[in-house]
Order: sequence, then structure tokens, then C-alpha cells
Amino acid sequence: MNLIILFPDDFLDPQRVRLTGRRLAHVRDTHRAVLGDSLNVGLLAGLMGTGLITRLDEEALEMDVALDQPPPPKLPLTLVLALPRPKVLNRVLASAASLGVAHIHLINAWKVEKSYWKSPRMAEENLHHQRLLGLEQAKDTVLPELHIHRLFRPFVEDVLPTIVEGTQALVGHPGAPEPCPRHIHQPITLAVGPEGGWIEAELASLIRAGFCPVDLGPRILRTETAVAALVGRLF
Repeated sequence: MNLIILFPDDFLDPQRVRLTGRRLAHVRDTHRAVLGDSLNVGLLAGLMGTGLITRLDEEALEMDVALDQPPPPKLPLTLVLALPRPKVLNRVLASAASLGVAHIHLINAWKVEKSYWKSPRMAEENLHHQRLLGLEQAKDTVLPELHIHRLFRPFVEDVLPTIVEGTQALVGHPGAPEPCPRHIHQPITLAVGPEGGWIEAELASLIRAGFCPVDLGPRILRTETAVAALVGRLF
């Protein structure tokens, strides 16, 4: 991890923290840190800074911390994502968080298998953990907001109009007549479909909601690759 995320209950006092578990193991075994080393730290949803190690053993890591730096700004991007396969979901959430996506909406689609919604990876604890991994990678402290919508039509008809208002709405779709634009300087709502793509009725619903279908070229990409490629191209 490039940034150690801190939580309010880690603090022994306003300038001192005590960590155990996964973060302790990572600092000890991966960073191979020693007493007196300085690490990058950040309070979840708060400031970032440095932590000076004052204790490091099998039981705990303690640091004196100074938090004085704001986290990097979020991209003005809302990602509407058809729920991918459970293993892919983990990677996409972590990647989206590391890229700086501000809002994520997981939605249903015809080609999303019902079993995906029942996966243990849909548990709140896992959804939070995967986004946290993305923050640790990218040195950020602000989680992307995550919203879950199990029904496609009510989402498109009742929720999506509010989301796309004031944004440029784009939907990734192989074979679309328009190429994905580059370096957009305004808020974007980006819709990415399931593996196998949107069915025609879904695409038509998104177009009626104001989305413009865009294409990334002749190659068919996996969901996590498509999201990263689209975000990189748009910003």
C-alpha cells in the first residue's frame, strides 16, 4: 500500500495512532519498516500526511502522525456499471477508486446473471474493502460513493435523469458510430455494460435518457480494461 488509511478509532490521542491486523502486517512484512521510519498516512475522508513509527512489534504499530495535506481531487465522473462477475467486481471497484471516480452506480442488465447479486462479494464489508484498496494504491482518502440498483428500468426512468443532468452522458458500446472523445473538460456520466454488451432495448433506453454511444475501437475489452481505457481517454 502506498498510503496507510487511518480510522477514527485508531487514534490514541490527536497525534498518535495504534494499528494492528492487516496494516501492521503490511508495514512489517512488505514495507519492512523499522523504528524511526516515516510512512505516508491519511485519515479516511480527511487529510493526509506522515506517520513516524514509534513502536513496531508483533502486537502493534504505533505512530506519531501529522496530517496537513488534502487528498487529490476526484474526477468529475459518475460511473454507471452493469454488475460484472464477482471476481471482476473486486478489480473494477479497486481500479475505479484508484482512478479517482467520484460516484459509482451498480445496475442490473439483461446479461447480468442473477447469481452475481447473491455473491459474498456484494456484502457491504467487501464493497468497502475493495474501494479502500484503491485508495491505498492511489494515495487518496475519499471513497467513491457507491449506489446499488437491482432493477434496470426504474433506475433508467426514475434515477438516471437526475444523475445525467448537467453532464456529458456517454455509453460505451462496441461498434458505436462515434469514437470515444478525448480530454473532456466537463462532468461526465459514463455507462459501461456487462461482458457481452448491452442488448438493443437497454441501449435504446440509455439513448433516450441522453446518452451518446461511443466506441473504443475494434478490440473487445474486458470490463475492468474498458473502464480504465475509457477513463484514461476521457480525462
